Amino acid sequence: MASKPILKRSEVSVENTWDLSHLFESDQAWLEEYEAQKAFPSMLETYKGRLGSSPKVLLEYLRLEDDIAVRLGKLYRYASCSSDQDTANSFYQDLISKARNSHVNAYSASAFSDPEIMDIPDETLEAFFAAEPELELYRRPLQKIRRMREHTLTPELEQLLAAAKQMSSAPDEIGSIFRNAELKFPNVEDAEGRQYALTNGTFTSLLENSDHNFRRNVFNTYYDRIAQFKNTIAATVDAQFKQLRFFAKARKYSNTLEAALDRTEVPVEVYHNLIESVHNNMDKMYRYVSLRKKMLGLNELHMWDVYPPLVSDAAHDISIEEAKETVLDALQILGDDYVEMLKEGFNNRWIDLYENEGKRTGAYSTGGGRPHPYVLMNYKDNLATMFTLAHEMGHALHSYLSTQNQPVCTSTYVIFVAEVASTCNEVLLMHHLLSKTTDKNTRKYLLNHFLDEFKGTIYRQTMFAEFELIMGRLSEQGVALTADVLCREYLALNKLYFGPDMVSDEGIALEWARIPHFFYNYYVFQYATGFSAAVAIANRIIREGESAVADYKRFLSSGGSADPISLLKIAGVDMSTPKPINEALEYFGSIVDELEKLHEEG
Repeated sequence: MASKPILKRSEVSVENTWDLSHLFESDQAWLEEYEAQKAFPSMLETYKGRLGSSPKVLLEYLRLEDDIAVRLGKLYRYASCSSDQDTANSFYQDLISKARNSHVNAYSASAFSDPEIMDIPDETLEAFFAAEPELELYRRPLQKIRRMREHTLTPELEQLLAAAKQMSSAPDEIGSIFRNAELKFPNVEDAEGRQYALTNGTFTSLLENSDHNFRRNVFNTYYDRIAQFKNTIAATVDAQFKQLRFFAKARKYSNTLEAALDRTEVPVEVYHNLIESVHNNMDKMYRYVSLRKKMLGLNELHMWDVYPPLVSDAAHDISIEEAKETVLDALQILGDDYVEMLKEGFNNRWIDLYENEGKRTGAYSTGGGRPHPYVLMNYKDNLATMFTLAHEMGHALHSYLSTQNQPVCTSTYVIFVAEVASTCNEVLLMHHLLSKTTDKNTRKYLLNHFLDEFKGTIYRQTMFAEFELIMGRLSEQGVALTADVLCREYLALNKLYFGPDMVSDEGIALEWARIPHFFYNYYVFQYATGFSAAVAIANRIIREGESAVADYKRFLSSGGSADPISLLKIAGVDMSTPKPINEALEYFGSIVDELEKLHEEG
């Protein structure tokens, strides 16, 4: 059966789109707020030179910053979501530019604040807390600022860096517009002459097709097209690392990795522990690759054979209605209150469900919890996107609970813990599905999906993280990140991570060119650490019940009220050690064992 035609945005049913009027009633209302926000810089600057003068002045300023942060967040989310639903729409591209201008202008105007806060003597600040009890709410944010003393410049230089941030987003913006709006692929044809639309959004799903020759055609058509633009894409990647180097050096960090992780209080050792632990567990990945080759009955396993399910006859269409019900049932273990919040998101248009022409690929939750988060999907009526629904709603409810239970100044959690809630939902969903089936074929199908999630989240994201580390080191050594350099390094890593039973086809050397996360500043490793933590938390919830759920909800409600390692300890996981990663990969190995046994039994 041919894939569904991709609709124009105007053809998508309203009930399947998100309702951005919860942010602003209209574009005109947004523009009016944008004009009003032009007053933010002057409002902030009235406090310049006065933050250490009294506890009352400091408290007033911090409250003003909170109010501005909320309003800037709403302005940006509306513009960003509007643009992502049709990336070719120049009107909303302009709104994004305006929203970024508002942010940069406010950020530049507040550049004086961190140095002034750092200059307040410790004893004076403690006296401020004693004299103004409401300042205690801001102890954690103030401590976070003051710990950055050695990486903070003079007010004049801070203002210059704030202005430079607007330019620093250019590589990501250019790459996103190119990938989502301008890069077009030829249709691909199957053995019966049926045409399929090939896009960034359909690429992976088309590679799930059972026809080996069709998959090869999809793979080669996609990467042949990417190859035509590899030098342009490489130039944006090179520019990304140049700007990261500029800011790392300006802030007196030894390298870009240290600069990125220090912002979120994650020790650099956590990054290296992850890569080392995965390297030490490559045998399990190689066994999985060997099993995939065996179950598909192939003499050679190619990169276009990574996605087809190993038990295809157990697959079935899963409508969005069925997916929602299944997710609700699976997450009932987290309590009635959690399920009611899920229903609120499902029933009140928090989610933009289906692909349309020009829509941003992939899926995300906006994170901001005021008035509620928004979730972008490209739902495909299959098991994988049902898991994506559970994943993104995990993000959404983490944001929602943090916003409800924390003041503005500590409601935002850092990226390191962001993937835990989303992946915990996925693990609980898989447990629920496995607990409801005794059919061997269905069980094999689910185990295959779970293995692919493990592989895609721990092994694949760690491979991406190692590639990012290599790119950073090369750039810091003065090596230009050309297409040839990037292809060479990526192909070598692909061979390392997939092992001897995988043919690393020439096209896969270009995979780096389709990964938007390489513009996110050492982001992807947190998928792998988050997945490891989530496996530990989900297994504890299944094993211990209410006490573990209570701890987990305290974690979800904690926002950024502590450093991320401490936050995860609330839920019973210590990510400062390799233990959660090693345990997760041992679990992966046991699933490989079970699937292999079921395959041998027939």
